This record gives sequence, C-alpha cells and structure tokens, in this order.
Amino acid sequence: MEYRLLTLWKIAAPRRQVYDAVFDSLRWPAWWPAVEHVEQIASGDADGIGDLRRYIWKGRLPYCLSFVARATAIEECHLLAAEVDGDLTGSGRWTFLYDSGITTVRYDWQVRTTRLWMNALAPLARGIFARNHHAVMRQGGEALARHLETRLVNAYYGDLP
Repeated sequence: MEYRLLTLWKIAAPRRQVYDAVFDSLRWPAWWPAVEHVEQIASGDADGIGDLRRYIWKGRLPYCLSFVARATAIEECHLLAAEVDGDLTGSGRWTFLYDSGITTVRYDWQVRTTRLWMNALAPLARGIFARNHHAVMRQGGEALARHLETRLVNAYYGDLP
C-alpha cells in the first residue's frame, strides 16, 4: 500500500538551528521518543550524499518499523532527501524555509509498506497507519521545539496533494 504524507512544522527558531537538529538524526533518539534507534551503516561522500543509516521507529501501534535510509540530496539549511528500504520503501524529503523568526519545516513522505501483514490489512487499516505516522510526526515537532527550547508555533499533518 502506498502512502503520500505531508508534515508541516512552524518552529520559532533560526533555520540553522532547526536544520542542524533534523540533519543530526543520530541524536534523534535522545529527544524524539518515537525513534528507538539510529545507527550509521556507511558514510557518504564529503557532502554526505550516499550516507546510509538504519532507523527503528515505534509509534502508538504495537509494532516497530525498521528501514535503511540513503541520503540522495543535501543542500545545507534548505533540503535533506533520502531513499528508504526495509519495512517501508520510498522516499522522504525535508525542506526548510525561514521568515520573520519562524522556520517552516516541510516533510514529504512517499512510501509503500513491504510487510505482508500490513499490506493485507491496508484496505481496512490504511487510515489507522496514516494516523499513527501523523502522531509520530506530531510528537516529533513538539519534541524538536522542546529540544531547541522554543515553541512549535503551528503544525499540519495530512496527505500530500
């Protein structure tokens, strides 16, 4: 089953500070409760392209998701993109904009589930799986704001247009 999900966070912090916290995913487990584990598998080139990391996530539902992400694009303070493979396959893309003291973080998540049981349940449980993702991202936005000792001004969680 394919999912095309969108997260928007508006955080009262400089873009550099927000970008650095998102970029440093090895430290996510310290401040983002849904991130169970992140490990570096391989380093990319001097710019980080090709960087390979394994992630284990735990949302509200009684299962964990594991996948490997390979960095495909990095534009400092503007863009982070990766392809993922594992329990989910597809891509994720972070973009960062700054205006009047607010950094807007946009996360586009376009993935397919690969677990047989998830695909079998998807016709009935697709909405539950999407809401679980949104809950993880809501928790992430709130946790990021706390981590940066600032506030989450606004947020949006929904489907990509």
